[in-house]
Amino acid sequence: MAFRPRRALAVFWKDFLDLRKNVGLLVSMAVLPTVMVAVPIIVVWTYVNTPNQADLRSVAQFYDPSLPLGASAARFLIDKTLTDWFGLFLVMPIFVPILIASQSVAGEKERRTLEPLLASPVTAAELVAGKSLASLVPAVVITWVAFILFCVGVDLVAWPLVQGPLMPNALWTFGVLVIAPLFAFFGNGVAVLISARVSEARMAQQISALVVLPLVGMVGGQVAGVLKAGFMYYALQGAVVLVLDVVLLWASIRLLDRERLVSRWG
Repeated sequence: MAFRPRRALAVFWKDFLDLRKNVGLLVSMAVLPTVMVAVPIIVVWTYVNTPNQADLRSVAQFYDPSLPLGASAARFLIDKTLTDWFGLFLVMPIFVPILIASQSVAGEKERRTLEPLLASPVTAAELVAGKSLASLVPAVVITWVAFILFCVGVDLVAWPLVQGPLMPNALWTFGVLVIAPLFAFFGNGVAVLISARVSEARMAQQISALVVLPLVGMVGGQVAGVLKAGFMYYALQGAVVLVLDVVLLWASIRLLDRERLVSRWG
């Protein structure tokens, strides 16, 4: 059966309307962006207001023993914080689709609203496209809005020290516009696959959320000085996730086939 964009959009609109009615889910979606924006702004503000603290130079030299004596340790740590924080920021475009996609697949099974959808002429590809859009669009929009607020906040608190805008820089701009949507697609794909296998949305969210642990672990490696983050480091992450996205898309279309779902959940 040919792919009909109109049917995919109908699935998207149905899930989007369901999302608007789920107040608890909307609140959960707002918590993580708030943390991701507020924490680095507070850290930068702390560095700006204590630029001559002796401990700052010790910390800076731990990461870069060749730091010149006349260089500002506070400025160095601000730049490092912004580079490393992007790794944690990528948790957001992964986690938000997990929250939404788990509700739109396993949640429909709990609410007994999946059967009418399966009785419609929608194909597996249209079902995956519609439900993926319903989680990807909010996730990407939330990520971009959070990025704008992040840039404004960092520039405001850092201005007294740097006397110029720090954000957006090339790394963050490329990352938020290119890498973040790839990570969002990855989170959505994982949640769709797991949701099709389990019977409860909460369980699907909990299992799917485990995929963020390697990312958090890599950020821990950056903070510990084991890994050195930069443009190519994050670009490589994006390339790997792009390959995983293709595999997840293929697997999702196969797993969300009408006959498979009816035999499993019927």
